Amino acid sequence: MQPYNRLPSSGHTTPSSPKSPLRSPRHRQGRSKAGKFSTGGGRSSLAQRLSWMLLSVLLRRQGIFLFAPLIYISGMLLYMGTASFDVVPVIKHRDAPGSLYRSPQLYANLKHDMDSDNSSTDAISTIWKTPYRGGEWRPCVNRSLEDLPESNGYIYVEANGGLNQQRTSVCNAVAVAGYLNATLVIPNFHYHSIWKDPSKFRDIYDEEYFVDTLKNDVRVVDKIPEYLMERFGSNMTNVHNFRIKAWSSIQYYRDVVLPKLLEEKVIRISPFANRLSFDAPPVVQRLRCLANYKALRFSTPILTIGESLVERMRAHSAINGGKYVSVHLRFEEDMVAFSCCVFDGGKQETQDMIAARERGWKGKFTKPGRVIRPGAIRLNGKCPLTPLEVGLMLRGMGFTKNTSIFLASGLIYNAEKTMAPLLQMFPNLHTKETLASEEELASFKNYSSRMAAIDYTVCLHSEVFVTTQGGNFPHFLLGHRRYLYGGHSKTIKPDKRKLALLFDNPNIGWRSFKRQLLTMRSHSDSKGIELKRPNDSIYSFPCPDCMCRASRTANRTDDSKSSSAA
Repeated sequence: MQPYNRLPSSGHTTPSSPKSPLRSPRHRQGRSKAGKFSTGGGRSSLAQRLSWMLLSVLLRRQGIFLFAPLIYISGMLLYMGTASFDVVPVIKHRDAPGSLYRSPQLYANLKHDMDSDNSSTDAISTIWKTPYRGGEWRPCVNRSLEDLPESNGYIYVEANGGLNQQRTSVCNAVAVAGYLNATLVIPNFHYHSIWKDPSKFRDIYDEEYFVDTLKNDVRVVDKIPEYLMERFGSNMTNVHNFRIKAWSSIQYYRDVVLPKLLEEKVIRISPFANRLSFDAPPVVQRLRCLANYKALRFSTPILTIGESLVERMRAHSAINGGKYVSVHLRFEEDMVAFSCCVFDGGKQETQDMIAARERGWKGKFTKPGRVIRPGAIRLNGKCPLTPLEVGLMLRGMGFTKNTSIFLASGLIYNAEKTMAPLLQMFPNLHTKETLASEEELASFKNYSSRMAAIDYTVCLHSEVFVTTQGGNFPHFLLGHRRYLYGGHSKTIKPDKRKLALLFDNPNIGWRSFKRQLLTMRSHSDSKGIELKRPNDSIYSFPCPDCMCRASRTANRTDDSKSSSAA
């Protein structure tokens, strides 16, 4: 190595600069150029040089990153200015499963396999097989043997609604009158524009039997003494009327109604439907049980024809030992209209339903802001089952074409079309109109409550009762059947939310369809015996207020036998 010379060796040379430090930018730059960016012969391409310059600027001037959002937004605005948004993309709407009525397509798909299925015996002979772990129950409603004390006054009630809503009012009125030690005037049945039935109490129930059964528990009279009515100008509208809130407690009657009764000696309660809470002390519940299961017996004309139709149904069911199925079908025009559900009737159905809603509930369904969602209603299980759906359900549950069916119903909407598939599935189907002659029904035909009482009687004594829609009719039958059949309702109460999903699957196979419905049938069996909870209706759940425990082998008491005529 030559020593460093500060003097130039010639006139054209300059001193050499010292080497750059290893960490200096100059050193890094030179190393990079010699390494990564150097290509054949150490020369860099123009693109590589530009890339390196841009990277160097970004590394040395990091503040430029502050402009990145501005650059991004400018680019987006430039893109939006060149893109066309005149055409809006079409989004296809898919209906939720279970929101459409596709039962006809399902029936067409299953019909062949359904008709050729001989895998099991008729369900009517094997349906009820789940024993209740606490044993059976027996009726234990006893009448009082003691004389009544002096009455505190008279209570007059107006029972509104249809047959079974009026029945609720009567039973509650008995309970209130007995609790207040008052005399009950035979309830007045209020005429309603929907039911259009002017029937009085004695037209539907055996009035003498009612009064006699309650004589040691509640005084019942057919009218208020004239000397008391003179104070009110012999006009009931002048009597003080209590506007009582729905589901009021019995304590309210004691604290508010009783003082006025003691003062006036006559009071009026109108309307009276659902004006007493189901959660009440035992003394009140006993009076309800006594009224419903003992005192209320249908009038002789209704009882006679009802029992006659029961015997005719048993004769038609000889192949199954006299056992038949009763179905409460709610597919009348007013029910279809009120439900706001859509079926397969097309434009004609739409027009019919709009007209029916306007006739029965003027303006109720056309109020500003009211939105009707038929699909959501169906998904929630609120749509009435059609005759076709009832047939599909029962066949899926194991009932064969030979099963005898009694149909309790009013005038079916578009019956010629809607009833045809049900009759194909169950040709041995009857109604009160097919079982009785026109002459036998002549005195009942224009009275909806009396016709409903006939249906009630035939359904009460069937081996299986099927409810397809809520309402007072099935609720009372549930309780009455429990009272008669050891606490078991012997009732099929389908899960209509599950049915909506099942019926909206036209591609399902018969075996899968039947398996799901057999599970639903088994669930109804397991729920046959249920005890009343605090806010449950005593008219649907008579255990334990109206019934007592009994062993499975205990014979039916005379009490239950006598009540079967109710």
